[in-house]
Parts: sequence; C-alpha cells; structure tokens
Amino acid sequence: MAGGPAPEGPGIGAAAPKNRLAGILMVAFAAFGGILYGYDTGTISGLIVMDDFLRTFGQVFPVNQDHPIGFGLSTPNQSLVVSILSAGTFFGALGGAPVADILGRKRGLISSCVVFSLGIALQTGAHNWATFIVGRFFAGLGVGLVSTLVPMYQSECSPKWIRGAVVSGYQWAITIGLLLAAVVNNATKNRQDHSAWRIPISIQFIWAAILFTGMFWLPETPRWLIKNNRPQDAAKSLSRLTSLPPDDPEVQAELADIEAALQEELARGESSYLDCFKFNKDKIAFRTLTGIFIQAWQQLTGINFIFYFGTTFFKNAGIKNPFLVTIATNIVNVFMTLPGMWGIEKFGRRSLLLWGAVVMCICEYLIAIIGVTISISNTSGQKSLIALTCIYIAAFASTWGPIAWVITGEIFPLNVRAKAMSLSVASNWLWNWAISYATPYLVNPGAGNANLGVKVFFIWGSTCAGCIVFTYFCIPETKGLSLEQVDLLYQNSTPLTSRQYRRELIAGDVHVADIKGGAAHESVEDRADEKV
Repeated sequence: MAGGPAPEGPGIGAAAPKNRLAGILMVAFAAFGGILYGYDTGTISGLIVMDDFLRTFGQVFPVNQDHPIGFGLSTPNQSLVVSILSAGTFFGALGGAPVADILGRKRGLISSCVVFSLGIALQTGAHNWATFIVGRFFAGLGVGLVSTLVPMYQSECSPKWIRGAVVSGYQWAITIGLLLAAVVNNATKNRQDHSAWRIPISIQFIWAAILFTGMFWLPETPRWLIKNNRPQDAAKSLSRLTSLPPDDPEVQAELADIEAALQEELARGESSYLDCFKFNKDKIAFRTLTGIFIQAWQQLTGINFIFYFGTTFFKNAGIKNPFLVTIATNIVNVFMTLPGMWGIEKFGRRSLLLWGAVVMCICEYLIAIIGVTISISNTSGQKSLIALTCIYIAAFASTWGPIAWVITGEIFPLNVRAKAMSLSVASNWLWNWAISYATPYLVNPGAGNANLGVKVFFIWGSTCAGCIVFTYFCIPETKGLSLEQVDLLYQNSTPLTSRQYRRELIAGDVHVADIKGGAAHESVEDRADEKV
C-alpha cells in the first residue's frame, strides 16, 4: 500500500472501535458548511444569463445573437457581480482567525451563518444593482468565515485514521452545493419574473439554518478548550468524539499530547501573524507558505472558470443546452470526489496531488488544442470538449479539490493554526477573486477584451504544470499521523524524505508528550528499532 504501513500511533480515538460512528458523524456534519460555499458560488453562473435578471440589473443592448432580449451585463458588471463574492470571502477568511481564537471554532461557525444570512436577505430583496452587490459581499464574508472554520474544526476533532476522508467531506459538500445550484437554476431559468433568480438565492436560507441549528449540538474542539485552559471541558469533548469515558487512558494520553505540544509552543511566547513567517526548527514559515500556495495553485487549476462561467462558455462554444451540460459537469464533480475521499487514506496526499495535476494538465492542453482547431458546428468536436472537461473535473474532484483543504487543516501547529489557516484560505479567495474578475476580460469578445475564448485553457494547462513542481518539492506525506506527529514530521524531515520518517513515527508508536525538541529523530528511530 502506498505511503507505508497502516497508522497505529496516537490520535483522537486511536483506540476506539472504528465502527463507532457517533464522533465521526458529528465532525462530518460540520462539512455541511461546504453547501453554503458551493451553492452560493454555483448560483451566479446561471443567474447572469437569466432573462429577468438581465432585465432587472442589466443594461440595454441592440438585439442580436449575443443579446436576444435586448438586455445584458457589460463585461465590467459581469466581472463585478461574480468577483465581489470572492472579495467578501477574502476578508471573511482573514477574520476567521480572531473569530476562531476568541469565540471558538463552534461558536464562530454559528456566527458565520448569521453574517451569511444577512447577505442572502439583501440579495433576495434587491431592486437595484448596488443592493445586490452589497448582498453578494456580505454573503461572501460569511462563506469566507465558514471556509476557514470548517476545515479547522474538522481537523482538530477527527480521528487521525480517517481525518483526511472527514475533512475531504467539506469539499464533497462544496460539490453537492454546486450541483444543487445548477439543478435549481435549470428549474427556474425560463421564468419571466423575479422568482427566476430569487428562488435560487433564497433557498440558501435553508442551508444556513441547518448548519446554524446543528452546530449547537456539536462539541467544541478539545484543542481549543485546552488552549483556553479548560481541561475538564476538553476531556468531555474528546469523550463525545471517541465514545470513550473522559478518564479513559487513551483520552488522557491524547489530552497530554495536545497539552505538551501547546506548552512547547507557548514557551516561545504569544503568537502573532509575524510568527507565521518565522524560519525556525519548526519550519513555520515554510508551512505557512505551503498552505498559502497550495490554496493558490488549487484556484489556478482553472476549475472555477467552469463553475463560474461554464454556462456562458458552453453557450458561446455552440453547445445547445449549456444549463444541462453544467448539471452534467457538477454531477461528475460530486461523484468523483468520493474516490478521492477513499484514496486520500489509501494512497496518501502527495501521490494523489501529483497524479491529479498530471491528468488535469494533459486534459486542459487537449481542450485548448481541439477548441482552436474545430468549428462551432462540429458536433463531434463539441462532444470531445465536453468529455475532456468532465475528465478534467473528475481529476480535480478526486485530488486537488479535497486534498488542498486537508493539507491546510493539518500542517500547522496549534499556537498559530487559526492565523496560518486564515492566511491560507484568504489566499484561496484572493486568487478566486482575481480569476473571476479577470476571466470575462480574458475570454469575452469586444473592445478592451483579450477574446481568448477556449484558448484560455492554454493558461490553465500551464498552471497545472506548476502544480506538479510545487507538489514534488513542497508537500510532505502526512497520511495516518496525528496533528502533533505532523509537527515532528516537519521538524525532522523534508517533503522528499517525509515518507520514510512517517513510517518511523508510526512504527515507533511515538507520542509527542514522550519526546522533546532535537532528540525527536533519535527517539523515533530507537523506538522503531525496539518495536522491530
């Protein structure tokens, strides 16, 4: 099996029977926040081509093939309405750090739902462009908070033997949200009144209410409770998550590991954002930059070009029913995330990221080459474009989609985790904004636009080549390790040697509380030899 032996070191619920699903289901529920993310980003693709939306918020254009009803969105307005959500999410992601540290992971998520609902209310009741844009921004603010807090909550609560799959559930929820948005858009697209776009938007109140209510029943993360000097509450939380008594030796050992790791970090002083870029033996700067760049590269795969502008792109490419094609691509996205959730614990993070980037790179270059060599009337050529797009989405959904969130959730030490994660997720949304803002100017025809059309896939193919290089040199293999063991991995290995050191950690059954600082590597090898 790729990635070394099966995990058996310390971690949340390491000794709890793996068929006890209560704790896993509680943590998995938090992934529902991905529905908010996916649905909100998915609705706009269909809204900007609906007749009533264009009549309400668009500008008058001469009736022609591009504007059959005499209304449309100018390139600047199309760019603004799509990208303003990402601007809000950027600031929401940065705000996720103080919210997570002050309110806690649980209450932070509850508060995020309130902010998100404010944005949805403004959009639903909007009668003018300015109100709709402000609503998009506030909805983005809520989504940004959620996108920082959900992976953090899941990573800190999940059993190590299934942490990758559980955190991947967040990406799966995003894909489900995207699919739901495509289905609802398709159901209302032919309505000729405000309900055409108000129904898809207002449905989001349901998703926010489910997450808001459900989080009241979930425990706070034991790591946040330990950090805030609440050991008894942490024991109760860990007990619920593992289905073990609070005084069980495994629960106490896990709490001791968390406490030991935290005390070592606190001995260096209170953390700040500058501490996220310190070059020391813990490689904090390298880890922070890894988180920032993996989220950036995830966006630079070009995936959101399909989900933000896919309906418009397929329509301009001559495909007769772009709404149905958008549903098809979203179905691929949903179901191909499932193999990724399984494979992340079977084959590891590093291997899947490398192979996923290779497949995406090949597909995107083929889409670009075929797209520039066929005519709009070439039915076989159009089918091949759709097929390659689906293969590309499948590769993303099973690798870079979920794994980028898993990596971001598990590579940071507790003392800077909230701040480093907020910087990483903010990077995702910064690039998301940049791509969504620039894409209309890159692909649309007309004065002042690059009119690249399908040739934009040459850019995405090149960025996927960059993903391959980045993964090879910067991503270690962390499969099967507790969050505290990941600290040891970074201290004593490199991405290229991480597989071997990971095996030593697991074979030695290493607890962080048992070893300190520079003696870590020697202790791990000695314990591995003793076990052999």
